[in-house]
Amino acid sequence: MRFWTGGYTADMEGAAAGIGTLLAGEAGDPLAGGPLRFGGDVVRVEGSPAWIAAHPVRDVLYAALEGAGAVQAFAQTGEARFVPLGAPVPVGDLACHVAVAPDGGSLIASCWGDGHVVHVTLDAAGAPSSAVTAVAATDPYGDASAGAAPLPALGAAAAALREAAGAEFAHLVPDHDRETAPTPDAGSAASSPGGEAAEPRVSRAHQAAYLPDGVVATTDMGLDLVRFWRAGSAGLRPLQEVVLPRGSGPRHLRRHPSGHLYVITELSHEVFVLAPDAAGSWTVVGGAPLSADVRPDDTAAELALSRDGGFLYGGIRGSNTIATLRVRGDGSILEPVALVEAGVDWPRYHVVARDTLLVAGERSNDVASLTLDERTGVPRGIRHRTEVPSPTCLLPAR
Repeated sequence: MRFWTGGYTADMEGAAAGIGTLLAGEAGDPLAGGPLRFGGDVVRVEGSPAWIAAHPVRDVLYAALEGAGAVQAFAQTGEARFVPLGAPVPVGDLACHVAVAPDGGSLIASCWGDGHVVHVTLDAAGAPSSAVTAVAATDPYGDASAGAAPLPALGAAAAALREAAGAEFAHLVPDHDRETAPTPDAGSAASSPGGEAAEPRVSRAHQAAYLPDGVVATTDMGLDLVRFWRAGSAGLRPLQEVVLPRGSGPRHLRRHPSGHLYVITELSHEVFVLAPDAAGSWTVVGGAPLSADVRPDDTAAELALSRDGGFLYGGIRGSNTIATLRVRGDGSILEPVALVEAGVDWPRYHVVARDTLLVAGERSNDVASLTLDERTGVPRGIRHRTEVPSPTCLLPAR
């Protein structure tokens, strides 16, 4: 099975030279459990192509050039060769993610540096053209809410989840239904011990995902928001915001076949469950910690679903582990199952390929494959490993 690899180039202190290719077994094999081999670069590009995505129909790849703050398209001209398709389109500071619309008519870039969420039009050939920046996010907690009580929706969801979990797992449910004493965090506007105001919180857009019926969801890990939009030819129209706990840091999200949306939080190491009501309004309906054994200084990264949707896998940087959570009931209940070694340093990204989990080690410059136990859902150890320069994304090739 073939994958395209994104990575950090020298401008962001990485070792990659552009977009590369990774083989897991034979290129045409539908399974990814065979030996791993890095096949070199398919196109050399500066600016750190940290995230890559494919056009739904055409043989075109799109890269979020994080270091350059731009989006670039590449057309495939051979089995493992691409060339630039048009010029890079500036979108914002530290563009870290790009999502392509199901109809191939547009894409959305998310920028960590300045919080920009940008709608970019694609022409008939798939080349990006005009870019429109969406309405900026504002801090839902304001300047004086470092010690705010838990939001009612989060409290109700936590209480319901604790009851459903029972005595054995109730202690793992986040305490969003319980009042706590004010504890200013590093990004709050509360006073520091020396009497000086801390730096204000800033927007950090991190991912976008196209949902059914033209709805788009985006995460803002700086302001603890999941924002919902209506995508159209003129750009993105705001629909709704869901506020997560202060300092949780929503990073990436996945849609379950049940329609639930799972959001992994980089800073609080949790997964929140969101669902729409009959009118299409989204609320938090559940959630769970990735594991009771996550270290306070860890940061969560990618979130992936098993092939049958019965398990979630969360990557954890620092302790370099993969957390497994079981999906229960109608998809709204999550149960932590296991925490295992990722096999790499700084697991920035991972992807499920049937019975195999491929994990990209950004700092160890390698990719490891782990066998997934289809009965328990838990990764069972390293199957293969190969050197890959500063990998940050793995995209299955068509």
